[in-house]
Amino acid sequence: MRVGLFIPCYIDQFYPEVGIATYELLIKLGYDVTAPMSATCCGQPMANSGFEGEAKKVYHHFVDDFAEFDAIVMPSGSCTMHVKEHYTNINQTKDVRHVRTNTYDLVEFLIKHGVKKLPKVELKAKVALHTGCHSLRGLGIGHPSELYGQPTSALRQILNHVKGLEFVDLDRPDECCGFGGTFAVTQEAISVKMGQDKVEDVKRTGAEILVSNDMSCLMHIEGILRKQGEKIKIMHIAQILSPVAEHP
Repeated sequence: MRVGLFIPCYIDQFYPEVGIATYELLIKLGYDVTAPMSATCCGQPMANSGFEGEAKKVYHHFVDDFAEFDAIVMPSGSCTMHVKEHYTNINQTKDVRHVRTNTYDLVEFLIKHGVKKLPKVELKAKVALHTGCHSLRGLGIGHPSELYGQPTSALRQILNHVKGLEFVDLDRPDECCGFGGTFAVTQEAISVKMGQDKVEDVKRTGAEILVSNDMSCLMHIEGILRKQGEKIKIMHIAQILSPVAEHP
């Protein structure tokens, strides 16, 4: 299977080690992986700011970059959902339909293709989990607690393969962290308060590491943790599964 790896803008600029870890994980799993050098953005920031018309040019560029691959994998639930849901706003050519159908968040992809052959990893640490809203409620990665049925976490399903982890449960595991992309800019006070609530929930667990599949959420949470002087680490799930780089 040929996999096209898309690295979101904020990961490229602020957390490149997450992109490296994702690439190396997919290589370890035996996939033929390419990250196109011409790739730019999925278009989400523009669309969320009300500039869907301008974003359509970015959508077409993304499709041109990734239509040749069997699967497109991103270490980001929000970018994945944007491609799947917002690319309905351009002409549905064969390539557009192919890209929308075959774009996966990394966790989604691992559940479908890679869980049984994950590399052996050991990490002794108390870990709390956060699944971003786009992933949980948009992509269906896990079962949220507000719906009937037993809540589930795809992150935990995957991380159960890691030896030494001790999972600690948040009181409100499915609550939004408050980032929400442009929401954090246009509604700063609300965003910060939601983030502070999430941080207090994490601190109550005694977790040493907060793990998510979305660095956008973790970026927001990390900013609050550092301002409070907290030492709790934030890690993308790819960094747990393929520990190739440390965030300074």
